[in-house]
Amino acid sequence: MVKNSFISVISQKENRGSVEFQVFSFTTKIKRLTSHLELHKKDFSSQRGLRKILGKRQRLLAYLSKKNRGRYIDD
Repeated sequence: MVKNSFISVISQKENRGSVEFQVFSFTTKIKRLTSHLELHKKDFSSQRGLRKILGKRQRLLAYLSKKNRGRYIDD
């Protein structure tokens, strides 16, 4: 979903409030939580946190697709 060039550009930016950076940070949190949940299958509070982060990222991507379709497609 996220291209390597996109990751390098976002990680170098200082604009941490941008939608792209927020999506990037949520994606890294999702990857980290997913690997944690593979080891700890009964960690229900982490599962709930993962579902919340997934919803936030989905809403941000929907917002980005409405506001600026070009930036959404480049991601």
